[in-house]
Amino acid sequence: MRLEYQRGASARLFESPFLETCSKVHPIAPFAFYIPIVVALMVYAVAGGKSSPLQAILCLPLGWLTWDLMEYAIHRAFFHWEGSGPITQKIHAIIHGYHHQYPDDSLRLVMPLGASIPLAIVIAGLLALIGKPAVTIPFFCGIVSGYLFYDFTHWSSHYRTPRTAWGRAIRAHHMTHHFADPTVNFGISHRWVDFLAGSLKKRA
Repeated sequence: MRLEYQRGASARLFESPFLETCSKVHPIAPFAFYIPIVVALMVYAVAGGKSSPLQAILCLPLGWLTWDLMEYAIHRAFFHWEGSGPITQKIHAIIHGYHHQYPDDSLRLVMPLGASIPLAIVIAGLLALIGKPAVTIPFFCGIVSGYLFYDFTHWSSHYRTPRTAWGRAIRAHHMTHHFADPTVNFGISHRWVDFLAGSLKKRA
């Protein structure tokens, strides 16, 4: 991926007005949609006797950890796969190339619901096939919670001035990916997977 970007700018992504509208999302949208679902599922699982508090305490962070690995893999293997032909290159441009070219577009800093909902359905469906709701429900809630933290961290890294040492470090981590070397620092909400995978680069 070439380092070509325009600061403080945005552009049209789709000719279709409908698709163009769907490609933009207010940063609050994922949280307004998913937080009630996570809360409802956890209440249903624990208060409804489907899962014990201990199972929930163990499986929710395990799901979050799983999201960290998914976040890294999706970003590195899928978002940065540029393809070899005009169709695959166009898909890359829509999915991730646009964000690198226009990193300050505030309405394209979190994943649109039209993209995250199908992924959530697939994950929920695969977990349902396991048939162990005592562990799969809190595990799924952990994955979704990790995803929401990812969305918040990504939006925050681009849109807000960090107020903590961790915030400054994670922002520097992501800005290195954008403006120094897009072949490193694929973690957005964390740095530990980059460290383990050998793709960690500290900003000079």
